Amino acid sequence: MHNIDEIVEGCKNNNRKAQKLLYDKYSPIMMGICMRYALSTDEAQDILQEGFFKILKQINQFQNKGSFEGWMKRIMVNTAITNYRKNLKHYNQYDIDDVHSDINSTSMFNSDFTHDELLKLIRELPKGYRIIFNLYAIEGYKHKEIAAMLDIDIATSKSQYSRAKKVLRTKMEKVSKIKI
Repeated sequence: MHNIDEIVEGCKNNNRKAQKLLYDKYSPIMMGICMRYALSTDEAQDILQEGFFKILKQINQFQNKGSFEGWMKRIMVNTAITNYRKNLKHYNQYDIDDVHSDINSTSMFNSDFTHDELLKLIRELPKGYRIIFNLYAIEGYKHKEIAAMLDIDIATSKSQYSRAKKVLRTKMEKVSKIKI
């Protein structure tokens, strides 16, 4: 039972071995998603566990249409957003005005930074910036979708993304100077 279709079918039948195989196969990928949204490894692990619980609970809704991994990633991202909303009162709030930035987002990643270095810099962004940056730049959501997910104005999503890019660019420049 190592074929993904067999594993999914086993999970649909509440087979514990299939559930463990699914977790073992996909937890590293899903943890990467969780780490982009969490402030700490512990928080990311909580999101991961909650996400897998939802995946196994909702697995009968997967109709074998499209990518199973994509379906799981969407649940994991939604779980991270739910975690963000639930803990919003614990995070610092930032008043964001409209910021117009001419930073070219593709040029941000034409650098000598490793994946881990970029992840570290992204994780250092303020929570609101980080969530929107991840959803837009990494997950590929549109600002309209982000606004609906987070129950914010589209302009807020755009301005927070712009600010996130500006902060990230500044951090990258500082690190680049240190590396030289």
